Amino acid sequence: MMFSTRENQIVASGRTPDGQSELADSQQSRHAALALAACFFSMFSVVGIALWGLPFFYDFMVQQFRWTRGQVTSGNMLGKLLIGPTFGFIAGWIVDRYGPKRLMIVGILIAAAAVAGLGTISTLPGFYFFYSLNALGFVCGGPIPAQVLISRWFVSARGKAMGLAYLGIGFGGTAVPWISHALVERFGWQVALRLLGALIVLISLPLTLIVREAPPNASTGSRETSGDLKRAFRTLPFALILFGSVCSIAAVSGTQQNLKLFLSLDQHYTQSAATQVISLVLGFSIVGRVLMGWLADRYSKKYVMLLIFLLVAAGIPFIFLGESPVLIASGAILFGIGLGGDYLIIPLITAEIFGLRILGRLMGVILTAGGVAEAVSPWVIGRLRDATGSYVNGCMVLIVFALLGAFAVLGLPKRGVRA
Repeated sequence: MMFSTRENQIVASGRTPDGQSELADSQQSRHAALALAACFFSMFSVVGIALWGLPFFYDFMVQQFRWTRGQVTSGNMLGKLLIGPTFGFIAGWIVDRYGPKRLMIVGILIAAAAVAGLGTISTLPGFYFFYSLNALGFVCGGPIPAQVLISRWFVSARGKAMGLAYLGIGFGGTAVPWISHALVERFGWQVALRLLGALIVLISLPLTLIVREAPPNASTGSRETSGDLKRAFRTLPFALILFGSVCSIAAVSGTQQNLKLFLSLDQHYTQSAATQVISLVLGFSIVGRVLMGWLADRYSKKYVMLLIFLLVAAGIPFIFLGESPVLIASGAILFGIGLGGDYLIIPLITAEIFGLRILGRLMGVILTAGGVAEAVSPWVIGRLRDATGSYVNGCMVLIVFALLGAFAVLGLPKRGVRA
């Protein structure tokens, strides 16, 4: 059976695969645009604010509660390990069976409650509870439903559409340090978290409530797309995508979750200066998403993925080993561009090789495994810093992760594969 992605047109364009007629013209295009906008704002909130925004508050917790770096990064680890392996598979099944909209709504509400709840804690058990809730919000309202919704509405320009949707992470991640800094200065860090929870609902829920699922002909994919999930799991390309994604996500997450701690407590950056570096990373992630989405529509996604993983590997040593603000800023730019393409390229190459029909379940497995890496890596790097007094060893570990991911990509095919 051939796995392929020869779904040849954008659903929003209204053309059938053989180019004979147009689907519901402008109305269909509006629905596709609405889906894209809903995914943008969902990513802005559930990932940009609720995931990438929370490390901004770690140093406040270390200073106020006397927690270690290992403890403040362990909330993310425990949440992802407890929630990801169970609910990631379930979320993928729900999306394939019932569509992504309902799951996205639930995820947004859960993520908002989790972020607001973290503004009420003073003990580690409370911290772990709300971080676990945040992990559930990410699974339900983050990349899994957004990737499938975009993949079903768009085909020939899928990379561009995915890149635009993923800009939400970049804009959210870039804005949240400045928003958080302003709120902390005015209200304190705990009230700031509660207000961010409310902001998640206001930003992302309205459009998600009115978005429509893709029509059936878009959801099922082409005749060549196999629904045999077990056959897909047994292929070497799936194993390579899984391994490469896990390694790269470990490198990205380990860096991102420790960045504010490193800048604020090790490099003694002021809150404003640390905010500038974090915003530089996430600002250039916007460039990365646009650039990598554009490249993925024009060149082999395999080589675009390789470029992304190598950019991540190149940026990490400049950040943690750079001896001047200029070197750290240079590393932030390289890492940011790689970060922007990292999560974007995974569903694109998976859809290209295996098609759309089982994409939700495949991404549920990939992102569940990635969630484990995303959980464990920051904790390991934090513990290494606590044990050695330096981020040097952790930096080496992160570089190895990124390079292992790049090595796995070399074994991927350029197109669909036979199971």
